[in-house]
Amino acid sequence: MKKQIIVKNIRLPLTVPIQDALIQARRRLSLTDGEYISAELHKRSIDARKRNGEMPSFVMSILVECDISEKKLERLTHIKDVEIVRREELAVEYGERALTARPVIVGLGPAGMFAALILAENGYRPIVIERGADVKARSVAVAEFIRTGRLDTETNIQFGAGGAGTFSDGKLVTRINDSRCAYVLERFVEFGAPEEILWLAKPHVGTDRLLGVVEGIAKRICELGGEIHYNTKLCDISVENGRVNRIKVQENGGYFDIECGAVILAVGHSARDTYDMLASRGVMLVPKPFSVGVRAEHLQSDIDAALYGDAAYLCGSDGKRILPPGEYSLSYREKEDGLVSDTARGVYSFCMCPGGEVMASASEEGGVVTNGMSRYARDGKNANAAIVVSVFPEDIGKGWRGGIEFQRNLERTAYTAADTGEHDYRAPLETLGDFLDGRTSHFTEPSRVKPTYRDGVYTLCDMSSILPTFVSDMLKRGFYNFGKKIRGFDARDTVLTGVETRTSSPVRILRGEDLTASAADNLYPCGEGAGYAGGITSAAVDGINTAMQLMRVYAPID
Repeated sequence: MKKQIIVKNIRLPLTVPIQDALIQARRRLSLTDGEYISAELHKRSIDARKRNGEMPSFVMSILVECDISEKKLERLTHIKDVEIVRREELAVEYGERALTARPVIVGLGPAGMFAALILAENGYRPIVIERGADVKARSVAVAEFIRTGRLDTETNIQFGAGGAGTFSDGKLVTRINDSRCAYVLERFVEFGAPEEILWLAKPHVGTDRLLGVVEGIAKRICELGGEIHYNTKLCDISVENGRVNRIKVQENGGYFDIECGAVILAVGHSARDTYDMLASRGVMLVPKPFSVGVRAEHLQSDIDAALYGDAAYLCGSDGKRILPPGEYSLSYREKEDGLVSDTARGVYSFCMCPGGEVMASASEEGGVVTNGMSRYARDGKNANAAIVVSVFPEDIGKGWRGGIEFQRNLERTAYTAADTGEHDYRAPLETLGDFLDGRTSHFTEPSRVKPTYRDGVYTLCDMSSILPTFVSDMLKRGFYNFGKKIRGFDARDTVLTGVETRTSSPVRILRGEDLTASAADNLYPCGEGAGYAGGITSAAVDGINTAMQLMRVYAPID
């Protein structure tokens, strides 16, 4: 019988062709000519650990297709690093309950986009409202903000087609263990993402290519009978007898109602006004942990040299570098009584962008927010990442609104500290050396590492006067620890740009096992803004799961 089998942990030197890995996989399975059908790369990662002076190597998983007996298949299941592929298709179940009106999806980020796509492909003709603009208009608004400092509070890096992750790096790495992650990657490829995301251990699309993917998915939704209304903001929901029967939206300065049979709330983590409205309508919200900190910039060449050593610029026969720009994931957690607990405060890297730039990411007037972005080529001079510290609800108090106010106050403090009277959202910036020394005046001007935030629109500031003390102290411990792991990570000319506050939603919109909110049995909170995901892939998976739950209850629209 035909089977697909994954052979893991095949290690190859950088210059050895992939065909050697395919041969090793076949040998490990002891396949005869009659049993072997084909083999291809399934996953590839880089082992850059320096053990006994060894060079970095590729670690591969190979997908082998073969025609073998049940007896041999059973024998293979006991071999180390061998996995039998058991693909799970999207098992769509349709409910019998009639929708009183078309389903409405609020938000066209990854969760809303995939929920709309699944519903459209199954005959539900969803209506999507997105407070920001479409891909093209959004790109113009973001570019204008970076160039001039003039902020559009409805269309920016946080709001618009594709969600906040569109203007980041298009990173598709996720820690969730859900078989639908592979489905998400396959759909991205279908709409124009590079095929390599199917086998890279740390897949990314890049903002420049992700914009086209988002545009393609939006077009497909509309071709299948769905509608997308851009520049359309949710203002209110009408809950009667435990159901949402209509919503009020604002579009082009006017207000009107949309009848809805069900609502999927796929708002982003920055929809603070929407949280207020939902709470006023009896929807339960609770605080959740999040993180805040700064963006750290190093020269990408320094990161490459620290991670790869002499192999950093090793080239293949085509003259191109074999290894991609180096990327890292770092974390450090406090010890309690000499032990590390799950509740201990941590400091860690987040949204690392090789060859990228620090982005101006505000969505509210009078507040500075940073994020990171890379294009597909990741060919910028600098590497950047958020270095952030855990913030727990008990640090703040004030109920579910506490985290939002904490973020907002931090953003406004950063804005005020850096403002020179131009009100142009310049960022507060400090070299790591000055930050560690506690310098409060006569700051060191960045030299070797050139800041990328708005092409260098910044003000030198004392970052410790902007950040809460527990955040500053933990950041200093983190850089000390990270410098031991990556040579030069704690270099004094490292550039710190503030502030990073939108790592995740500080709020969770409560939902039950049927994925509906307690206030209404046809209101489905989902995605990152609802507190159930963290990143593009996990948000997309939650959108899929939510759409399929809706379909289990309701029948398609005739």
